[in-house]
Amino acid sequence: MSTPDPTPLAPHTIAVLAFDQISLFHLSVPCLVFAEDRSDAGVPLFEVRVCAAEPGPLRSTAGVHVQAPFGLDGLQGAGTVIVPSWRDPAERPNEAVLQALRQAHANGARMVGLCLGAFVLAHAGLLDARPATTHWQLADQFAQAFPTIAVNPEVLYVDDGSVVTSAGTAAGLDCCLHLLRTDWGAEVANRVARRMVLAPHRQGGQAQYIERALPTTGANHRLSQVLEWVNAHLEQAHSLDSLAERAAMGRRTFTRHFRQITGATVGQWLLNQRLALAQSLLETTDLSIDAVAQRAGVGAATSLRQHFMAAFGTTPSAYRKQFQ
Repeated sequence: MSTPDPTPLAPHTIAVLAFDQISLFHLSVPCLVFAEDRSDAGVPLFEVRVCAAEPGPLRSTAGVHVQAPFGLDGLQGAGTVIVPSWRDPAERPNEAVLQALRQAHANGARMVGLCLGAFVLAHAGLLDARPATTHWQLADQFAQAFPTIAVNPEVLYVDDGSVVTSAGTAAGLDCCLHLLRTDWGAEVANRVARRMVLAPHRQGGQAQYIERALPTTGANHRLSQVLEWVNAHLEQAHSLDSLAERAAMGRRTFTRHFRQITGATVGQWLLNQRLALAQSLLETTDLSIDAVAQRAGVGAATSLRQHFMAAFGTTPSAYRKQFQ
């Protein structure tokens, strides 16, 4: 007896797994990014299927009941399957859920575990021998429970191709915007971020959290002004010392405030902003690769190619061909 062909994948279809005791915020994250109609801004229309992991109605942590319109069969055929969290990192999901996830992955779907959703993907065996992340508070427990996984407790998200994981809560938004950017380009992701009043681009390698809240001070205001100015002048050369001088701060004070505000070093932040600008220029202009590199402040085309390959696994020319 022959094995039936897998359900054809629909890249515009996003399946989101809902479960009893789900957080409404976690459930809403992929829905906010993918389910809103923003076609007037040139954003593709997606079909978002909220799929129940168990018979409903499902109770949320806020006491609100959720009636998912799909069951586990809704995962099949989706181009992306998102597990937005999980109710208990010590609880192994039932075998029907795990098997549905395995089958979706075997059919070619990209699997995404946001926050504690990484535990669900790990229980399904989809993270074996892969890099991954989860909420920093549970990273040690995650690593102990799944010793074959290369756990990185510091980053916002980890994209390992067909499997993507993110840190907790707000990092799920960063991860979903990253998925949008990967599939549809920086301009589309930026439009969605602007509609949601979010920072349009935070690379996955940024820190998950800031240890101490940053008080509102004149120094912070000056630093914010400097960051805004740098974004408007990325083609210029910048250094830690020159930026500290512009902010009227000492080198050590500037470094401390910069890290607290951005979650990154000056070098990391500058490169992230320059790559985001290069992506936008490649999508929206006919500038040569050399001109894009110069406008983005990364030097020559060879340098831009190296950074693009390291960050995105592709060349500027291939990126332009894909998204323009």
